[in-house]
Amino acid sequence: MSAFLRLFHTDPGPRLEGAKVFLRLPRLSDYKAWSALRAQSAAFLKPWEPTWPEDDMTRPAFRARLNAYARELEAGEAFPFFMFRHEDGALIGGVRLFHIRRGVAQSAVMGYWIGEPFARRGYMRDGVKAAIDFAFNGLGLHRLEAACMPENGPSAALLLKSGFVEEGYAAAYLKINGEWRDHRLFGMVAPK
Repeated sequence: MSAFLRLFHTDPGPRLEGAKVFLRLPRLSDYKAWSALRAQSAAFLKPWEPTWPEDDMTRPAFRARLNAYARELEAGEAFPFFMFRHEDGALIGGVRLFHIRRGVAQSAVMGYWIGEPFARRGYMRDGVKAAIDFAFNGLGLHRLEAACMPENGPSAALLLKSGFVEEGYAAAYLKINGEWRDHRLFGMVAPK
């Protein structure tokens, strides 16, 4: 059985619980809700994300995304989670732990997104908190890293409130919306 079928059809994977949200691995059945939320939030997300391929919102592209996630999961390199609201099960965003390194590093990078209708309501902080707990207590990692552009005040505030510490500044760190952009760098180590 392929990694895709095993990980996204027969194996539900970890479910992370927050007070307002829960996180789980994406499924092919999430396509309709995911594409609707991403389309509705396109202008809101565009300034903060890499340029989307023209076919990114299609079902075949979503299936390819899930296949890539499955390969990363199987290799132990990433955990992609979709985030859902407890009250009605609505898909509201996502949190991804990626670049998972073992050996002497024991670290990962955290990225996240939220649909515009759900922004600034505490959902992302709840989801990030659940992912932090999973990274340290579920995966046994020692360090998490995250980054945001200098003008993204809400993201920086979220990271600081979640326990990250600002560690520096990286020039032309990531290509966002077609341009190499500077980023503020944040880190967190596992509680002792």
